[in-house]
Amino acid sequence: MISPGETIGILGGGQLGRMIALAAAQLGYRCHIYAPESDSIAADVAAAFTRGSYDDEAALAAFAEGCAVVTYEFENVAAPPLAAILPHAPLHPPARALEVAQDRVNEKSFVEALGGRPAPWAQVDSRADLDAALARIGAPGILKTRRDGYDGKGQWRIMDASAAEAIELPGKPLIYEGFVTFFGEFSVILVRGIDGEIRFWDSAENVHEAGILARSTVPAPPAIVAQVPEARALAAKVAEALDYVGVLTLEFFATADGPVFNEMAPRVHNSGHWTTEGALTSQFENHVRAICGLPLGSTALAARGAVMDNLIGDAAHDWAAILSDPANHLHLYGKAAARPGRKMGHVTRLVL
Repeated sequence: MISPGETIGILGGGQLGRMIALAAAQLGYRCHIYAPESDSIAADVAAAFTRGSYDDEAALAAFAEGCAVVTYEFENVAAPPLAAILPHAPLHPPARALEVAQDRVNEKSFVEALGGRPAPWAQVDSRADLDAALARIGAPGILKTRRDGYDGKGQWRIMDASAAEAIELPGKPLIYEGFVTFFGEFSVILVRGIDGEIRFWDSAENVHEAGILARSTVPAPPAIVAQVPEARALAAKVAEALDYVGVLTLEFFATADGPVFNEMAPRVHNSGHWTTEGALTSQFENHVRAICGLPLGSTALAARGAVMDNLIGDAAHDWAAILSDPANHLHLYGKAAARPGRKMGHVTRLVL
């Protein structure tokens, strides 16, 4: 067990790292941020900051020497260099979770081996592979980069074969996924402790706009809630197979045939931001509790429900109007400039 007063290392300097650091400070921990960018909104609320590359093993080792435990806030951190951390501090979640989640082919193969059901997919390394995928899976579908890409980036919608011909392949490993007919989207967010205990938050119904999460609502409609137990069973299998410690998120499509796995994130998640006010213990606090070996907090609702809206781009400039409603809980991330598609903050309202 890591006692309050110790230092938690966080790889990544964005808003998720910022919110983990705030939760850690509430429990008496110090946080040390490691990121390649000089401008870090997580470092603004942390005790220390190191600027360094994620593949600089010497810098990672020096960083870890001063930490009691290390975690990460996003999955696009190369896994192999993280071995330099382990002689100095435990890494939670494990690097294996990154290896699975940051490659869409690895991710879908891993989930299928555990009995999960993703959308029909095919690995695409050439134009011939894409033609074969279209012949087998059909259109419409989405061509995606296997690595990186989030919030709709690195993706091409293919509505028919002629649309595929117009795409200039980027020279990166790709994956083609067939469209799924669904009536809703939801996420399963769990926390797993060092002792293997697993707790789940209520699943939110998620609404996306232009590939970016716009709103999460808890409780989800009954038709989605009915599919949550099956989805939770898969999420628990994933956590146990990875010997996972911390908060883990799996996203699903709710379909007429049951939940279809979309993707996983080995970290705290945007669709769980409502938990800060809406649950007895937030995803951020429970992540800190888990990686430090503390008892997990209750994930029960703190009210009848909650609605979380992302503030994208210029929407964050409406902070005065948002705060004029006393029911709103505003979270701004401290980013210097608003850009289209950039997450600048979120606002949560409880259903009392």
